[in-house]
Amino acid sequence: MNASVERERWELRAGVGVGPLRFGMSPEEVAEAMLVSEPAARVGGPYGQEDFPGGLKAFYDEGKLACVALDAVAGPQVFLADFPLAGSTPAQGHEFLLDHATEHGNWVLHPRRIPLLDRSRDPPA
Repeated sequence: MNASVERERWELRAGVGVGPLRFGMSPEEVAEAMLVSEPAARVGGPYGQEDFPGGLKAFYDEGKLACVALDAVAGPQVFLADFPLAGSTPAQGHEFLLDHATEHGNWVLHPRRIPLLDRSRDPPA
């Protein structure tokens, strides 16, 4: 990717969607939101997968958008509450996500889905 190319900025809204995509959209609605008539490729597997230009992969459960994977280099820049989800150090990302979870009363989960930290119970600093 050419560094001088301005990438789109997408905002992640937890439980709602990312950029122009909303969880629960049909494949046709996703293609329309991506401004194409159809995906570049359809991939088999346990979930329906469609690949779009720019490194976007859409995954469907029972015909509805359930997950979005984006290329961190070539795809749109994704932000959560104005924090870039790619391009920061792991320590910065970790701290931001903990703080964001605390602010919104969420849990931070390990990939095995075990709650690691509920900072709402931390003593005041």
